[in-house]
Amino acid sequence: MPLTANAQTPGEQRPEWTLVIHGGAGTITRDRITPEQAEAVTAGLNAALATGSAILAGGGSALDAVEAAVRVLEDDPNFNSARGAVFTWEGKNELDASIMDGSNRAAGAIAGVTTIRHPISLARKVMEESPHVMLSGAGAEEFARDHADIEIVDPSWFATPERLRQLEELKARQANWFDVDLKYGTVGAVALDSEGHVAAATSTGGLTGKRWGRIGDSPIIGAGTYADDRGCAVSATGAGEYFIREGVAHEICARVRFLGETLQEAADVVLAETQTLGGSGGVILTGPSGEMSWSFTTPGMYRGRISSDSEAEVAFYGEAE
Repeated sequence: MPLTANAQTPGEQRPEWTLVIHGGAGTITRDRITPEQAEAVTAGLNAALATGSAILAGGGSALDAVEAAVRVLEDDPNFNSARGAVFTWEGKNELDASIMDGSNRAAGAIAGVTTIRHPISLARKVMEESPHVMLSGAGAEEFARDHADIEIVDPSWFATPERLRQLEELKARQANWFDVDLKYGTVGAVALDSEGHVAAATSTGGLTGKRWGRIGDSPIIGAGTYADDRGCAVSATGAGEYFIREGVAHEICARVRFLGETLQEAADVVLAETQTLGGSGGVILTGPSGEMSWSFTTPGMYRGRISSDSEAEVAFYGEAE
């Protein structure tokens, strides 16, 4: 069953704003995370929370906050997104991202880019300055070059020795299908702003050793990302193929909207159903009520949250640990 958060009790006074972030789910256990790694990940999560919450506290939009929080995590090599992204089988870093505005359900996504420093910002540019929802590969790179405020970098910017080691270990084991550490290091953020609007953003480097231009759930609106002021905002991390098949993010929002379930109830049910298909992972959520939640079916998930009336909180492991 999913491991759940101590969510806000329905009926409590709604905070003015909320922000929840994640840095991936998987085999994140105390015996596998060194003190140095824990310190670095904690610093990264806290930096993202500080950046996003400063925008919200200043009256900024949920959309601006989730983009800014994710940009911080994209620059942090401790997470599998942009700088620090995992390698494909061919030794490349291919990046995917998506963003969604709950006020009007506008959305943008990009997949398979290799030179965009902040994929989440390109996803937002697709949403706001193109007639499309998703662009991929060379076309997305061309679109980026037409916008001077999208930073282009050499592909070497994303590569790190640790991610290369993981690819080499995967190949040495002759394991063709699974991330060597079974850690889905995707990053994401969801927020509620003082105007009552929600937004969600997700960014990833995919799976170690992925082939054939594989795309997971992170850039898929309704699977890895969804936001709707009538329901909630969701960002997911996990076994992408299963999250796509379940339509995890939209399914959660639909249960909240049509069944009246709390965010926690909806997330737990949908992740349990996804697990019966064979897929594990986690989600973060917030909604117009001010409820903040997370749920995951893996041993751990890098995560954090903050609101207008609560201090920043960062966690790694299951509540049972």
